[in-house]
Amino acid sequence: MKSKFISIILILVVALSSCDDGSINFFSVQDDIDFGEEFHRQIQESSGEFPILSRSEYPEAYSHLESIRDALLESDDLRYADEFSWDVYIIDDGETLNAFCIPGGKMYFYTGIIEFLDNEAQFAGVMAHEMAHADRRHSTSTMTKQYGFSLLLSIMLGDEPTLMEEIAADLAQGLGSLKFSRDHEYEADEYAVRYADDGSGDYNYYPKGISAFFEKIEGQTHSIEFLSTHPNPGNRLENIDEFWKSIGSPEGEEYTDRYEDFKNSLP
Repeated sequence: MKSKFISIILILVVALSSCDDGSINFFSVQDDIDFGEEFHRQIQESSGEFPILSRSEYPEAYSHLESIRDALLESDDLRYADEFSWDVYIIDDGETLNAFCIPGGKMYFYTGIIEFLDNEAQFAGVMAHEMAHADRRHSTSTMTKQYGFSLLLSIMLGDEPTLMEEIAADLAQGLGSLKFSRDHEYEADEYAVRYADDGSGDYNYYPKGISAFFEKIEGQTHSIEFLSTHPNPGNRLENIDEFWKSIGSPEGEEYTDRYEDFKNSLP
């Protein structure tokens, strides 16, 4: 009887957890938020590895970062603009070319990648790409595939009450142990163009900023950190270009001078 009951629940969970794009995610949106909070706690406790710049000491840098975030959050293509926190953090490490967004929307940008880029449209493309991973719930979708039914059953039956916290801690220590699939990267690229294209006024970004970033990163010897958590650009540039053309090849601004001011506000 118990086995039959579990089977029925599993069928219901699979049916109800299917996203609009057809992917399956055993976790709830609240689970994403909870994972993110635990993930962030682990990062804060590892200040030697993740030296986060203080907001009070660098208010101008954070104000600029948040203004870019707020502009991207205006996009109608975001599903969890209001549910997720979308807090932003700057990690003081000029040698590391990387950025990441954890479940629930918290985003982290190394000073290395900020300094590496040439204009705000490129940076907005990188931020939009990371936001897409969170908004499309790629992390917990990947975890569903990685941990499968055993994790779901443990959570459902209450056998492992701290299992989710333990997984979040493991992810925080690794920061690359959970790789996104190529399909997830393609989707994040596409939504990076969508989010940027929805900007207006002083944030009328050239939507292919993410493409310009990939063109710049190819062949760079210090890009290994970024590519360790993001597949090589490969034919992603072609896919981005095709999608951009499919929405009418919209143009926009790069905001080079403003981005220089942002970089100058960093240590």
